Amino acid sequence: MANANVAQNTYLVALQQGMAKDWEIESNLAELAELAADAGLHVVDSFVQKRNYPDPGTFIGKGKALELAEVVEEGDLVIFDDELSPAQQGNLSDLIEAPVIDRTQLILDIFAQRAQSNEGKIQVELAQLNYLLPRLTGRGTALSRLGGGIGTRGPGETKLETDRRRIRRRIRDLKADLEKVRKSRALQRRGRERNAIPIVALVGYTNAGKSTLLNALTNTDVYVADRLFATLDTTIRRWELKEGRWVYLSDTVGFIRKLPHTLVAAFQATLEEVTYADLLLHVIDASHPHSDEQIEAVHKVLAEIGATQPVISVYNKSDLVPHRLEVRSPDQAVSARTGANLARLTEAVYNFFAAEYTIRDYFFPFPELGEAHQLRERAHVLAEEFTARGVVIKAEVDEQTASIMSAFEK
Repeated sequence: MANANVAQNTYLVALQQGMAKDWEIESNLAELAELAADAGLHVVDSFVQKRNYPDPGTFIGKGKALELAEVVEEGDLVIFDDELSPAQQGNLSDLIEAPVIDRTQLILDIFAQRAQSNEGKIQVELAQLNYLLPRLTGRGTALSRLGGGIGTRGPGETKLETDRRRIRRRIRDLKADLEKVRKSRALQRRGRERNAIPIVALVGYTNAGKSTLLNALTNTDVYVADRLFATLDTTIRRWELKEGRWVYLSDTVGFIRKLPHTLVAAFQATLEEVTYADLLLHVIDASHPHSDEQIEAVHKVLAEIGATQPVISVYNKSDLVPHRLEVRSPDQAVSARTGANLARLTEAVYNFFAAEYTIRDYFFPFPELGEAHQLRERAHVLAEEFTARGVVIKAEVDEQTASIMSAFEK
């Protein structure tokens, strides 16, 4: 951007194909405008081109591109709501004589701004480089127009003359770093699994209130902001349910419509945490006018990453809905901000896991008393009584623990 203190004027472009409804395009452009604002841009106007199929050279057709060129000034930015091919991006930039990026590049830039942890920065840089690599050839003029603003921000920032081999080598190094992250996460997961503590994962559309809900349920103070992709890194906290039972509650990056595949692939180490959870809480912004489309987008991403666990839908922000929300148990309508119905949600999660447990009696003779430690770690102990020959323990156990401790069952 020319001046760091002045928001860059930006124009948004969408292609309305075939049977696409007007409201769908309007909703997509509204979300794109929100993304642009979050990236520090000033949206001046938006354009919609109706075509049965994208133009292979310019996506919207040369005529429409030239119309844009008459409106867009030097130094302005044009953002397309769909991912452009490298050739389309180059051709459009040449015709409009201004930098042109797409939704994917904008989301990558926002991720680059938000990445705080080393893991987050590695994943963002990997996604950016995978996106940039096919766009290096024959794109000198188009890429140079981007300067150092949106679409070129670090940690994935790279000079135009960067050799493709250097980028491929960097990608290999980043993948190796991520593999170390995945191994470290696997070790942490194994530790949690050894203790037989269930894991509940918060999933949902970006800005649905997942982090606010995590804070409310666990009495912690995780960073919260009313903006898209405020959370990139996985946070895990202890959530006390009732009667001594507790679970791990994790919060991770939010999903969005048209989530770039490069990001899904790069953030595999983070999203993997979702696939290992015992239960998913799908947090939905019940006040959003297009919550149904957001729900569908979340389902698509969950399917893409292979998450097939049981789900409880949590309709959040109920305090912003003018009518009473009717939901069927175990789903819950709550307000993380006001605390409304959070006790019911806690009860629903407690009941889900209680159904997975049975109460059993175990006897540990004194010579094998050390084995009782494993039961205490893995189970919810209800009663413990010492006798002349050893200790009797009544405990609530899951199937796995019951199998491991079967030799000591009375």
